[in-house]
Amino acid sequence: MSWLTQIRKSIPFGRKRETADNLWVKCPNCSEMLFARDYEENLFVCPRCDHHGRVGADVRLAQVLDPGFALLAEPQVAEDPLKFRDSKKYADRIKAARAKSPHTDAFQVALGSIDGHRAVVGVQDFTFMGGSMGMAVGQAFVNGAQRALDEGCAYIVFTAAGGARMQEGILSLMQMPKATVMTRRLKEAGLPYIVVLTDPTTGGVTASYAMLGDIHIAEPGALIGFAGQRVIQNTIRESLPDGFQRAEYLHKHGMVDMVVDRKSLRGTLARLLDYLQPARAA
Repeated sequence: MSWLTQIRKSIPFGRKRETADNLWVKCPNCSEMLFARDYEENLFVCPRCDHHGRVGADVRLAQVLDPGFALLAEPQVAEDPLKFRDSKKYADRIKAARAKSPHTDAFQVALGSIDGHRAVVGVQDFTFMGGSMGMAVGQAFVNGAQRALDEGCAYIVFTAAGGARMQEGILSLMQMPKATVMTRRLKEAGLPYIVVLTDPTTGGVTASYAMLGDIHIAEPGALIGFAGQRVIQNTIRESLPDGFQRAEYLHKHGMVDMVVDRKSLRGTLARLLDYLQPARAA
């Protein structure tokens, strides 16, 4: 044993302080290092560049709804009906996604209120297999719409998806007309259906319930479209303008009614419900 080792062992060192490895978050837009707690308190919006980060279903519901809301039961559907396999079994992909999430699929629905206004709120979670729309997502959307019909209140949906879930083939595409029928039923009942488009909203979700709302709100900078920009450019053989498929571009061209900062979103929804929600009989 060397003299240096002997000296080192004789010195009483204090306990090594444990430091969490998630104290800092790097903004994906401006690369600024943000203190995680401050970032969370700022609703996951970068204070430097105003980039709106992606948030999960539970966080979103807590941000929008008054305390005391209740989650609806998640639907039970056939899993891996096509026995699909690409580089990996679909069953294994689902299992891996569920290991990272407290929920069984990508769409969560809650019944609650926004500043006292009764509402059913559905949230698509992009962290669960890219928010892809399969049978579970389609059925959860339908269940949320039905609950809004039963309660006689508005249905608000936050969309975030890469499109239909390819591992479920035609069964995933069948969710598009199924969801469309429910938006029609809400309209016939005179109940508001409000869509909040978040980053990203693409593919079959955009082609169905994401663009059938009475009012369409988008978060700043959100990517919204059907096909990808590269696919469109290769098809029409023309360069696309700057900001194409972003919330601000769609608002300017009439595809979105308003672009609302996350800090103002809850208040905006409350005002809309005040305008649109049918008054209850005394």
